[in-house]
Amino acid sequence: MTDVTHDINDVHRQVGRRAFRQGEARVVTVARSYDAPLDDVWDACTNAERIPRWLLPVSGELRLGGRYQLEGNAGGVIERCDPPRGFTATWEYGGEVSWIELRLTPEDGGGTRFELDHIADVDDTKWAEFGPGAVGVGWDLMVRGLSLHLGSGGAPVDPEKFMGWMGSDEGRRFMTDSSEAWYAANLAGGEDEKTARAAADRTIAAYTGAGEPDEG
Repeated sequence: MTDVTHDINDVHRQVGRRAFRQGEARVVTVARSYDAPLDDVWDACTNAERIPRWLLPVSGELRLGGRYQLEGNAGGVIERCDPPRGFTATWEYGGEVSWIELRLTPEDGGGTRFELDHIADVDDTKWAEFGPGAVGVGWDLMVRGLSLHLGSGGAPVDPEKFMGWMGSDEGRRFMTDSSEAWYAANLAGGEDEKTARAAADRTIAAYTGAGEPDEG
């Protein structure tokens, strides 16, 4: 496994709001550069045979208008597809609907910039409890999995080893540092310190078991 500090610092995080559909939405943005060509990163993010190598098994139809389902996680409908630059899809989980927008941009030297927006209604119930960490820590783990996959020449990430790592001291430190990074992004996005701190503490507790998070 790679260095935790390196993984945390290589990710850019942003929290904000924007007009979306017929109202206002909260936006969590996670971005990272990969030393891999655009077509390879696109394939890793959209090929049903490759997605399980770094994320989760996926079923459904990965095409415009198709419905997908990540095993044990979110599902949704692909609403826009612009290969190899990006796509938009609904993210349906726990009875709530949000959206993801992926953007891939080629960089000088042959690398690729990965940017993903997770867009949620302002009254999203998980946000009130956990703030951006409700989805942000999970995306940090996902982009780390993608980094391990791309950095190994496309080899699959062993899910048992990855889960074991999450339960290790290093894994818990990663999730704690990720939560703190989202706390900082939340402050930069305009949240008051008391609210942002409480949300971050609940996120850390939920991911690491360090105390009991408040009931939602």
